[in-house]
Amino acid sequence: MLHLTKLLSLKYMNALRHGYYFLIYTNLLIACAAMAQCALTYIFFSAPFDYAMIAIEGAATLLLYNFSLVLSRPKDPSKSLYRRTRWVFKNEWVLWMNSFLAVSVLAYSVFKIHVYSLLFLGIIGLFSIAYSFPILPYRGKIVGLRQLPAMKIFHIALVWTLSSVLLPAFELHLNGGAIEAPKLFALFALKYVFLLICTLPFDIRDIRQDSYYHLKTIPSIIGAERAITLCYILLGLHSVALLTTTFPWSIKIGVLTTNLLIGIVFRTIVFRHREHYHSAYLLDFALVLQFTLVMFAVSLFAMWR
Repeated sequence: MLHLTKLLSLKYMNALRHGYYFLIYTNLLIACAAMAQCALTYIFFSAPFDYAMIAIEGAATLLLYNFSLVLSRPKDPSKSLYRRTRWVFKNEWVLWMNSFLAVSVLAYSVFKIHVYSLLFLGIIGLFSIAYSFPILPYRGKIVGLRQLPAMKIFHIALVWTLSSVLLPAFELHLNGGAIEAPKLFALFALKYVFLLICTLPFDIRDIRQDSYYHLKTIPSIIGAERAITLCYILLGLHSVALLTTTFPWSIKIGVLTTNLLIGIVFRTIVFRHREHYHSAYLLDFALVLQFTLVMFAVSLFAMWR
């Protein structure tokens, strides 16, 4: 009986592990994270979900990250040092299938939003692509934003904040929704810092790889240990700043609980086992977890009223 229990437990853990890697390798995790963060904006403004906008957010993110994989395809993916690269191009049909589904969802959903929101989405997309494409002069060369010192995480956080906060808020305003400027500013700032927190561990993990490509990230400039300390400082500042806002306590409790769990994951997994390449993707799960905990807290408070 004990042997059977251990066997079932092992199979369950293997299934979870394979599911975890599948969500990472297919970019479905990051697409779900984008949808969750977009949906969270409607909760902050006590507005009903705009499912077309949420679908656009997920589909556009999936396409963008898939496009990035295609652009970075090595000559011989089977010889790549990275397991993710080997898996993606060994199962390339999955990449093209979910890209086709994303295009289909995007094509349907764009007719459900205002044309001005669509133009805004296009601008965000161009700004995102500018990360890799050479558009700026730097030290006698034309480079992408990624080549500028320490720009990497700030650019990523800004793109995500624009798309997950400003874009849905803009569409909500066009639909006649009430958007209070102080709350919008507070949410924008909080989301930006939170995304820095969730992005910086990836730069710490990739410090050697980024150095190989001559990318100057914050960890490569100040060192990995100081960058880890910075993660904890930002987490603390985000929590304190949240408490000074006028958002409901239900929202604050959900976000603060997420921050506490992130701090625990930092200490026990992400920064303790930095050699485990895929542990940093737990921060992508944190983007989904934050929405889930806030939604749960808001629902719980509503039941108590």
